[in-house]
Amino acid sequence: MKKYSRLFKYLRFYKGNIVLYFLFTIFSILFSLISLGTMPFFLGLIFSTEKLVVTAPEKITGSRDLVQYINFQISDIIQTNGLNGPSIALGIICLIIITTVLFKNVFLYLSYYVLAPMKNSVMTRLRAELYNKLLQLPIGYFTEQRKGDIMSRMTNDIGELETSVVGTLEGFIKDPLNIIIILSALIFLSPQLSMFLFIFLPLTGVIIGRISRSLKKQSNFAAIKLGEALSVLDETLGGLRVIKAFNAEALLRTKFAKNNDDLFDIRNKMQYRRDLASPLSEFMGVMVLCGILYFGGRLVLSGTADLPAEGFIMYIGIFTQIINPAKALSTSFYNMQRGSAAIARIEEILTAPVKVDENENGLQMQTFTQSIEFRNVGFSYDDKVILKNINLKVEKGKTIALVGSSGAGKSTLADLVPRFHDVTSGEVLVDGINIKEYSLKSVRQQMGIVTQEPILFNDTIANNIALGIEHAKIEDIMQAAKVANAHNYISSKEEGYNTNIGDRGSKLSGGERQRLTIARAVLKNPPILILDEATSSLDTESERLVQDAINNMMQNRTSLVIAHRLSTIRHADEIVVLQLGEIAERGTHDELLLKGGIYKRLVDMQEVK
Repeated sequence: MKKYSRLFKYLRFYKGNIVLYFLFTIFSILFSLISLGTMPFFLGLIFSTEKLVVTAPEKITGSRDLVQYINFQISDIIQTNGLNGPSIALGIICLIIITTVLFKNVFLYLSYYVLAPMKNSVMTRLRAELYNKLLQLPIGYFTEQRKGDIMSRMTNDIGELETSVVGTLEGFIKDPLNIIIILSALIFLSPQLSMFLFIFLPLTGVIIGRISRSLKKQSNFAAIKLGEALSVLDETLGGLRVIKAFNAEALLRTKFAKNNDDLFDIRNKMQYRRDLASPLSEFMGVMVLCGILYFGGRLVLSGTADLPAEGFIMYIGIFTQIINPAKALSTSFYNMQRGSAAIARIEEILTAPVKVDENENGLQMQTFTQSIEFRNVGFSYDDKVILKNINLKVEKGKTIALVGSSGAGKSTLADLVPRFHDVTSGEVLVDGINIKEYSLKSVRQQMGIVTQEPILFNDTIANNIALGIEHAKIEDIMQAAKVANAHNYISSKEEGYNTNIGDRGSKLSGGERQRLTIARAVLKNPPILILDEATSSLDTESERLVQDAINNMMQNRTSLVIAHRLSTIRHADEIVVLQLGEIAERGTHDELLLKGGIYKRLVDMQEVK
């Protein structure tokens, strides 16, 4: 049960509900036993199949005394009411049965009432914790994970856990209580007959346990296959235009069908094993019941039993009530095996190390006044060296351009400034202080980022521009859009700034999307800008509009620019050429051309194009 400790941790907020649930469940079980257990000998007395009992036992020490006491009370009612005695006794018995069944169901409903918020709270808190952890994890974590698999853990595994574990939480409390109370009543009635239970019931548990053992492995495999299927779906939706252009529908269809068929097979096997739990436990329970009927009946007939005939009938009636809880408990056990695979996959995310420390109690970076300095910086990921021995200083108000071939480490170097990654050696200093000593939120508050691929959300234009800024004024949003050369096309739309741009901005052109992200950065008005190839995927006209917007935005700001199109960074204060994770060259555009090195070769290649 240790693997479920996280779920049980959430229940600590509901200690009062847990106590009430136990009490209500116990009362429900007790009233159920009263309504069922006393009927056999009651009816025997009423219909004169038994002699009236005229003496009560001095004290109740066992089942014989209990039977005698109840018989005495019913006999007294019959004797004191003459000819109407049996009818009155029958009416009282019916009233007792109705009352006990009523109280049984009232307490049963109350137990459900206090349990519902506990079950729902567990899943709500787990979803929130998982989502919050996804927000905390560093960027590098997601480069190693399939998006579809993460979505599967957030949806399917959470759903699996909700139905297989939290959904049976009631059974793991109520059914064991049911079994314990019923067994206690049976032992009280006849320790002699109850010896059979302690022989057969453990044997039943062993058989069910062996059958359910493989469910965890099968459930884990099913979750992996569903994650793969969701990844194929995500790739299909994202690349539908390319798939159709290259007539790759059959390839994707086959790939998805294989995952889907594997998932079909494994889920069938899981269902077969899970569905075996209830009939198997019922069959085993009936076998035990027949054993008690045979051996107990012989003992009663021979007069060597430790309870009378009425008590034996009561014993059998109460024992039949243990079969349903045992069936439910075995099904819950099977479900727990399925759920253990889901909780393990969720735990992988929840326990993943957050390599970038939030440092909430760190220094607050109120303003940026001096410089950003990379001092002997190195960065590795999974033993692969990305950057090594980087020494670079970016003075306030300067524009530094990073160039180099793909994989040279440009984006990684820029990502160290907003702490998307943390250095593995050396340090990054802002205004002479190690960036790790600042709170992460205050560091990012001083920065604006425009990426190569515009990151937009399925919301209005205004809300996308005002992302992260509470209560932004529409006047400020419009002014930011004007700086970004976006106001004209926004105003031409029917709903203006209230226009919904669709999933990832799909209703806008590439240039319009990029200018929207620039407007977002302008509205934030940060002193530090990071521009990651913001114009590389645009056509000539869009590039000019976006570049003009970038130039407007960069005025009086410190900028770190990553560029493939070298014509856009000619006027940078310094150009840094990276190669294989190291600084190979540095200087102004004219200085690097005179050197005739890597930068000169890159410029010549683009001019030839």
